[in-house]
Amino acid sequence: MSLPFFFKNPVSIRNRVFCFILITILSVRIKKYNMNKEKLVDMTRGPIVPQIIHFTLPLIVGNFFVLSYNAADSIIVGRFVGANALAALGAASPVMNMLLFLIIGICLGMSVLMGQYFGEGDIVKLKRVVSTSLISGGIFTLIMVIFGFFSSRVILTLLHTPIEILDDAITFLRIIFIGFIFSFIYNIYASTLRSMGNSKASLYFLIASAVLNIGMDFLFVVVWKKGVAGAAWATVIAEAFAALFCVLYVRMYIPILRFSRHEFVLDRSLLKIIFSYSSVAAMQQITLHLGKFLIQGAVNPLGIVSIAAFNAVTRIDDLVMIIQQNIGHGTTGFLAQNKGKGNFNRIRKGFLTGFKIEVIYTLLISVVVFFFSREIVSLFVGNGNVKVVNEGENYLKVMVLLYLLPAITNIIQGYFRGLGMMRITLNSTFTQIVGRVIAAYLLAPYFGITGIVLACLVGWICMLIYEYPLFVKSWKQNTESISNENI
Repeated sequence: MSLPFFFKNPVSIRNRVFCFILITILSVRIKKYNMNKEKLVDMTRGPIVPQIIHFTLPLIVGNFFVLSYNAADSIIVGRFVGANALAALGAASPVMNMLLFLIIGICLGMSVLMGQYFGEGDIVKLKRVVSTSLISGGIFTLIMVIFGFFSSRVILTLLHTPIEILDDAITFLRIIFIGFIFSFIYNIYASTLRSMGNSKASLYFLIASAVLNIGMDFLFVVVWKKGVAGAAWATVIAEAFAALFCVLYVRMYIPILRFSRHEFVLDRSLLKIIFSYSSVAAMQQITLHLGKFLIQGAVNPLGIVSIAAFNAVTRIDDLVMIIQQNIGHGTTGFLAQNKGKGNFNRIRKGFLTGFKIEVIYTLLISVVVFFFSREIVSLFVGNGNVKVVNEGENYLKVMVLLYLLPAITNIIQGYFRGLGMMRITLNSTFTQIVGRVIAAYLLAPYFGITGIVLACLVGWICMLIYEYPLFVKSWKQNTESISNENI
């Protein structure tokens, strides 16, 4: 298939990319007037349903754009470089995601504490938490970047990555690790804003960076023929822009987050509290993605076709489940503020609202994925790779029947996080992963990629068995607290 003129003419592509970048920057500049009016939202009073929906929607849209440009990497690489390159991205993704979501988990844990102090109205402590989080989290991220860069080959070799794709997978990982420092900067500022009820500002920058990433993918991969390395550099550049926009916005439009030199400190007493929240949230995230990392080890022996198909379908799973997770995160933000105020009645109503949103969304998306599973998988590899498409379709036809289970677990976890019960979320995630990994290694040799789906079912059942009785107990305690409020 011949490429359109846009991709054939280097001068044309340079001019178009320049115009694209200019338009992106101008669009962000134009939005400053709306952002300047953006308020930090107090969710401890007022109508509950609109607050949760308005707070959650930007999280959903933002993460959709994140996953869309991750999916764009796979689609563009799969179509213009080949199945081996797509498999290389698939082999590298669990390692990348494990460390990336470790960063996101750290920021999530910090944001819960920020939300509680904001709900209490204690701005002094809020600023100390933010400064301490920036310093300690930045140091940790830098150490992790150095570790990941130099250990990529060892990690991928231990995962039994096929030799045909090993070098490409290593190249992709090492470049992605360089961009993790930008991921931390963006996520810590975005988490801070969300803890204060502002989930829209960081969304604008995420959208701009997502569009930029897709444009850069075409430039690096299609025009300059840089392969998987080009896809990685496109992602890093996009992350850098998102981080820069977020920092500039906070400095210009959020006065309470401006720090004088003496305010930007590492508070050791708060560091212990931050560590207790962040370590549990981070361990939860790393446990989840360590499980995916280990499951990749069960997929790799199935061959390049299964690896490529698994890379495609996990991108689809991510698009479905990240929205479920963000409904949970949106509920967490609402509950954290009301926990700070002791509004137990609003906590119960907020949870039920989040639960309804989870169920409605999951039922709708399940219907879409079920009826268009083959077309969705074909987006990643084209119709020519029939074996990969068939494998992916078989996976999705089974997985779509299970999507409601992670929806339920995500909203329950959002409830526990919002109340500061982080240890329960860690233990339940650990339980889920242990069951899932063991089942994957037992079932994959007999059922192939479908065995990975069945392993997910085992994991989610284990998770619910652990956390549901604890949820019921906490729910009863909140009911008693509401009764005491009314006396």
